[in-house]
Amino acid sequence: MIPSVPPDAFKRALSNFCSGVTVVTYEVAGRKAGLTVSAFCSVSLDPPLVLVCIGKRGASAQAMGTAGAFAVHILNTGQIELGSRFGGMVPGGGDPFEGVASGKAATGAPILQDSLCWLDCTVHAIHEAGDHRIFVGRVVETGSGPEGDPVLYHQRKWRKPADV
Repeated sequence: MIPSVPPDAFKRALSNFCSGVTVVTYEVAGRKAGLTVSAFCSVSLDPPLVLVCIGKRGASAQAMGTAGAFAVHILNTGQIELGSRFGGMVPGGGDPFEGVASGKAATGAPILQDSLCWLDCTVHAIHEAGDHRIFVGRVVETGSGPEGDPVLYHQRKWRKPADV
């Protein structure tokens, strides 16, 4: 069994970053895959748990459960295009890992080495939530790439709320 990352290391890894644009990667049968997620947050410090929410429309929600492990990456402002590639927003798509510095974490999940912060997780629990599947991951390793600012959003139109 792969042990969890110590709670203080997990807290240090997430203490400087908002969630921003988050990419989740995993590997099934020797093939790397990844996507941007609908939601990401920390759930528990001890044990260190995170939550990612994935739409059920694509094959990723099923494949990630089969993989048994995944890595969460918080992207920096220099990786806006990468977030778009993993989000399927680039015409012609192709392999989103192409030309990206990557490696493998303790669980075997692909790691985007230049991301602001990454968390290597085993699947702790899976919950069905209508048209989404919620994965709870137990964090076993953390790391970070070059310093920078997180990408807060992309392709989203912000509107000023109406005056009350």
